[in-house]
Amino acid sequence: MSEVIEADAVIVGAGPVGLFAVFELGLLDVRCHLVDILDKPGGQCAELYPEKPIYDIPGFPIITGQGLTENLLAQIRPFEPTFHFGQMVTALTRRPDGRFDVETDAETHFIAKAVIIAAGGGSFQPKRPPVPGIEAYEGKSVFYSVRKMEAFRGEEVLIVGGGDSALDWTLNLQPLAKRLTLLHRRDAFRAAPDTVNKMRALVAEGAMDLLFGQVTGLEGADGQVGAAIVTDNEDREHRIPATRILPFFGLTMKLGPIADWGLNLHENLIPVDTEKFETSEPGIFSIGDINWYPGKLKLILSGFHEAALMAQVVSRIVYPNKKILFQYTTSSTSLQKKLGVA
Repeated sequence: MSEVIEADAVIVGAGPVGLFAVFELGLLDVRCHLVDILDKPGGQCAELYPEKPIYDIPGFPIITGQGLTENLLAQIRPFEPTFHFGQMVTALTRRPDGRFDVETDAETHFIAKAVIIAAGGGSFQPKRPPVPGIEAYEGKSVFYSVRKMEAFRGEEVLIVGGGDSALDWTLNLQPLAKRLTLLHRRDAFRAAPDTVNKMRALVAEGAMDLLFGQVTGLEGADGQVGAAIVTDNEDREHRIPATRILPFFGLTMKLGPIADWGLNLHENLIPVDTEKFETSEPGIFSIGDINWYPGKLKLILSGFHEAALMAQVVSRIVYPNKKILFQYTTSSTSLQKKLGVA
């Protein structure tokens, strides 16, 4: 076991909501350590759609997942949070003095006054299509997310799926690809109607291909796919040239070890109150998509609001004898000094 780290607060999850929690807590002098199973900050925004535009962040008519992550990192830089990437919190127990022992699978051990669960939907994994031998191509020519669009330029791209992700990336990658084919099991889509109409217009222009059926085999060697064997709805086989394949079959969300922490759960989500966003265990809080309360909206905006209210309560735990004075960053010289802008 490595050296024990004493922390004001440990945040489980370094997605947008976890990052903004650092800011709200930092304004109140609460120092944070963040633990995330991914190898970088940003959560699903950075992992699944770093270049995909987001339209509902206040003050930003359009911003990418990666852009939002970079802005949040710049915003919290004055508070010098410590990140622990590539780790999963595996154990959480209360100490006799009321603090928490928090341990990860990398043998990092924290003693924290408060724990904030901001783990999105929990640990998420893409659903793998039932194609024999697909594992050999994963991460080399078969991908479950788009991290860099340039990696698909000049390639023969096969996108499999009929939801928003499949259709959105069809439109985004079609201009870059040598040739793009969209494959879905039937001629009905779960994506936004406008996106579907734009896709059909590209098909009508001959700018891309649309097929119905499913991938039943792959051809290639050393991790590089060369073609997909597609069986259509009349059991006929087709060989579709493809050097890049993007299956979008959705994500499997799992709470993972969080389910064993003794918290009350509601359909694999963590119930909280809407005053403090505290769980059934005092001192453990939950913000963002992983929590639940009546009227909950799974929006980044909602998570930001939850982080602000949570921080007020956590600061009282960390500084029980300190009077908390509510201040605005626009007018408070002390807050501006903390941000380095005074």
